[in-house]
Amino acid sequence: MPFASALSVHPDPVEATGEVAGRLLEQIGTGADLAVLFCSPHHLEAVGEIASAVRALLSPTVLVGATGIAVVGGAREVEDDPAVALWAGRLAAPPRPVRVTAARTPSGVALGGLSADTCGPGEVLVLLADPFSLPIDDVVAMLGQLDPPVVVVGGAASAARGPGGNRLVLDGEVATDGAVGVVLPAAVATALVVSQGCRPVGDPMIVTAADRNRLLALAGRPALDRLEALARAADPDERTRLAEGLHLGIAVDEHRATFGRGDFLVRNLIGVDQTSGALVTTEEVPVGTTVQFQVRDADAADDDLRALLAEASAGGLADGALLFTCNGRGQRLFGEPDHDAEAVAEALRSDALAGMFCAGEIGPVDDRSFVHGFTASIVLFHDR
Repeated sequence: MPFASALSVHPDPVEATGEVAGRLLEQIGTGADLAVLFCSPHHLEAVGEIASAVRALLSPTVLVGATGIAVVGGAREVEDDPAVALWAGRLAAPPRPVRVTAARTPSGVALGGLSADTCGPGEVLVLLADPFSLPIDDVVAMLGQLDPPVVVVGGAASAARGPGGNRLVLDGEVATDGAVGVVLPAAVATALVVSQGCRPVGDPMIVTAADRNRLLALAGRPALDRLEALARAADPDERTRLAEGLHLGIAVDEHRATFGRGDFLVRNLIGVDQTSGALVTTEEVPVGTTVQFQVRDADAADDDLRALLAEASAGGLADGALLFTCNGRGQRLFGEPDHDAEAVAEALRSDALAGMFCAGEIGPVDDRSFVHGFTASIVLFHDR
């Protein structure tokens, strides 16, 4: 088989490494083009030894990895216990490793390891980043401004609460800062799924007055008036959902005649100005932008993920997948274990799935990559 994964919940890192490496040796053998390693915080200090053993036993062309607060392997999400997940695949073309560094200078942040030649047309950059040392939003935005834009998918390591606490793996290097990644050539058949976990409410509206991230007027009326009218028209259950999970969807492509699932970039609403009737969001929204209120809850997140996976699977089940899901999802959102992993596993013809819970997920919306929250970002691999 071209793709395989393994999960171990053994508390001893040596035993855990032996379990995952042994299973992959049985399934895929040595010499895979790409191997991806995910370790829970329990194994933080052993990541270097785990990575060295994986390289020695499996001899992958490229090995990348990161530490996450929770680890995904197959249809299982391990949120609180020790876990090591290992994924490997044989690809149609060799991947290229990427190491990104960041240094603060008087004029801002200087990045190393990225250039206009990092990715070519049709290629995908899978990026695993440390959120404390790398301005991930700026990096993704910069890559999106290249011609052609670089498609980025992945997530921020989440095993630490401060600088220096995460571990990133790239072949023989274990880093605590910056980012590691791998470029998937265009010949590698992939499909990208980004589920922001929301459903639209009300109608799309044009921003008719704004001041940076303050929405002053929507469709000619104060923005707060529009929101209050939406709440008045909702039934009690919907009003509760609006109070607990209201977000704003910002249209990515204004040239669309109609807007549907996947056409909006979802951002948080973080405040209300009662005096001016303005709504405050985390993103600058220029006048003329189309927006629509969005609600995020467990039902909306489940529906959105399954619908997007069904669309991606219309041409047939995938052969392997990498999952980068938010650390605010899992049991915290769904009230049950393994939700996202089980949903993605249903879109595969094997159990070749691995991933981690992230402190920020990266993925494209309408062909432009962004950093998200409360999102599941997925790379589906197809064997050509």
